[in-house]
Parts: sequence; structure tokens; C-alpha cells
Amino acid sequence: MSIVYRAVVLVTLTLLGSCQLSDPEQAPVQMGFVVLIPGSTVQTEVRYFSSENFVGEVIDGYQAPVIYLTHEAYAALREVLFEAEALGFGVKIFDAYRPQQAVDHFVRWAEDLSDIRMKSQYYPEVEKQHLFRDGYIASRSGHSRGSTLDLTLFELETGEELDMGTAWDFFDPSSWGDSEAVSVKQQSNRALLNTLMTRHGFRPLREEWWHFTLENEPYPETYFNFPVR
Repeated sequence: MSIVYRAVVLVTLTLLGSCQLSDPEQAPVQMGFVVLIPGSTVQTEVRYFSSENFVGEVIDGYQAPVIYLTHEAYAALREVLFEAEALGFGVKIFDAYRPQQAVDHFVRWAEDLSDIRMKSQYYPEVEKQHLFRDGYIASRSGHSRGSTLDLTLFELETGEELDMGTAWDFFDPSSWGDSEAVSVKQQSNRALLNTLMTRHGFRPLREEWWHFTLENEPYPETYFNFPVR
């Protein structure tokens, strides 16, 4: 399947305090993507623009620590933020739109069985040759369609992340959303994130407690490849 390229409108929007746009009068109406700017209820940590990820280097296509989302996913996320803020929480986003070239980088890395520099931190119990078989690495990712997010919750008062039992991008059955390998409190924290996201139109991925995709995503068959910059 060939990668489909489309013109993308990139509009910078700011999430502040109660999730208002920096300038509501300039909110775009055309289809495209928005750039999320961290605010009091949103943190971002773009680890693919660093060596702090399961590959151990900056990932192809990540030229800046920026988060892109489709307008539709952004609108749904705003509703999540309103409810989370009322409960005393914000969201921390690790990744959203992911260019196809980044996915290709993951595939090349997974095929190089000699590179296990990050194994102890990200996949200690999984043999690298099984990453494809077990579904941790694939040649296509829903992230490339622009309406999938990897995220967690943090306490607004302290700025501390909720304890979800495993780190983000930890390749292990304990990362499954309904895993009983984590404590009751950790299960409860995962359930809270799941409830907030599904209530506002996102569906979870069973194998990753942090991964959610907009149910009615606007580009269900399109895998974009413009860089994050």
C-alpha cells in the first residue's frame, strides 16, 4: 500500500488553564492538523525527539519536540481536558501524529537484532526477534493517521504523573490496560484514564494502557509522512 500524501494545514493552538484557544476568533475551519502547545493542563514529552526511547536515538521524521493532531482529535481532547481538570488532573502527551518515516525507522531497528542497547529499560522480558510476532512493531501505525495519542494523567497540584504501573512504551504484558500484574491503585489509575478517553470518543488499544484513537477519525485510510517540525 503506497503512502498517501495530502496537503496539511498546520495551525498553532494553545491549551491554557480551562482549555481555551489562544485566539478563538482565528480557530481554523478547514481540515488539517493543529500543533499543541503545553499549558497548565497539558504537558508534552516528545521522547522520539531524543535518545530516551526504545530505539535509543532520535527517530526519523522528528525534527522538533512538537505534538500534531487532527482538528477532530483535538476537539475531542479538549473535552477530555475539561473533565480531567474538574477532577484535578491534566494530561501528558508522549506522542500523537507519527510520520511514516518514523515507523519505517522502527522497522529497520527491529530487524537489527544486534542492537539491544535499550532492552533492559523497554523490553526486558521480550526477545527482540519476537517484536513483530508479538505486535510491538508493525509496518503501519494508526499514529500516522493523525488521530491517535499516547498519553497519561498528572496531578494539577503537584505536576506528578499518576502511577500506571509501567512506563510508556514498555513492551510487556503488564502494559495491557486490564493487566492484573499491577496494583489495584495502578489499575484504578488506568481505568480513570480509559474512562475519560472513551467517554469523549476515543477507543483504547488493549495492549497499551496509554494508546487511544479517535473513533470517528477523519483519515482512516491515510498514512501521512510529513515531518514533525
